[in-house]
Amino acid sequence: MIPARFAPVLFGLILSGLMSCIVTCIATVKEIGLGPETFASWMGAWSISWPVAFAVVLFVAPLTRRLVALLVRPEA
Repeated sequence: MIPARFAPVLFGLILSGLMSCIVTCIATVKEIGLGPETFASWMGAWSISWPVAFAVVLFVAPLTRRLVALLVRPEA
């Protein structure tokens, strides 16, 4: 098991992986359609986008938390 202190990083890794997988699939199918080359193109796009998405998630998550804190009202 992974120590709890790494939970935010693990969350970011899983979230960025899933989101980039879904988005690159949609973009690949939209661009080239369904065919024999679709899966290879999709995996090529995903392999590039996942590390980028992970870095962005790690950088943007703290900013997003602050923005959300400014936009919500604490419950009474």
